[in-house]
Amino acid sequence: MRTQRIQRLTLGIRVYSCMELFARRCVLSLASPIQKKPWRPSLVPVALIACACSVPLVAQNQSAPASQIAAEQIFAYANQSRAEAGAVRLQWDPALAAAALYHCRRMALEGPIAHRYPGEPDLTERASQAGAHFGLIEENVAIGPSPAMIHDEWMRSPGHRSNLLNPDVDRIGVAVIASRGVLYAVADYARDVPALTAPQVEARIADLIRVSGIAILSSPATARAACATTSGMPRSQTGSQPGFIMRWQDSDLARLPQPLVDRLTSGNYRQAAIGSCPAQAVEGSFTTYRVAVLLY
Repeated sequence: MRTQRIQRLTLGIRVYSCMELFARRCVLSLASPIQKKPWRPSLVPVALIACACSVPLVAQNQSAPASQIAAEQIFAYANQSRAEAGAVRLQWDPALAAAALYHCRRMALEGPIAHRYPGEPDLTERASQAGAHFGLIEENVAIGPSPAMIHDEWMRSPGHRSNLLNPDVDRIGVAVIASRGVLYAVADYARDVPALTAPQVEARIADLIRVSGIAILSSPATARAACATTSGMPRSQTGSQPGFIMRWQDSDLARLPQPLVDRLTSGNYRQAAIGSCPAQAVEGSFTTYRVAVLLY
């Protein structure tokens, strides 16, 4: 069973007051990659303070609130930089935007920026509570004079740039709040995972198995019972016992585990039973599916 280990790294950070930030025309920003990938630990958060020249905010939609315009600009800047880097275009995710806004309001209230304040849910919980479904999620936060300057500083920082250009993410939600003469900004990036029922999960796995010429048994009952356990084999309704059983859980249903692929191509099996059940021992609020495949 894979677990996610989130390690906190603190670099030399000085927290400037809002008036100091305005006078220095600086961006104060934090990057926090928090990922859930198959068979890998999470990345390490990075923090920094950087100063640069101010870039004026250019309104694109005069009928929209200034905060919405600023968020749309950061979204546009992100996709422009990703296009230049050859990364897939990010799609706007309303749930991620709602999670970003929740945290952005708290940042503006607190003053000094952070990825989590006392009593606040962590990033994965905020996004899940807002309705997002994801297998990987990251966050950039900042204080700065303008969207362009915030984006520029994120692109100059290795940690922020890695989040922003990550080829494994495909969704984004941005929130910006003007307070104390500066802009508070939160950008949440994620890899979208569709919300599927157990029969839908089983159908997707069945499609991957059929290409090996294996017939799929119509009843998932025995496989679902096996899925709910961590070892052993529940009593079969037909009396026959499988020659191989594979249990796993993942957010990515596009590929089968290699040990299962090896068995499917061995020529020793003719039928498969597939069952899905709730994932077990998942850290955070990642969308993860648990599957069992029984080969006969």
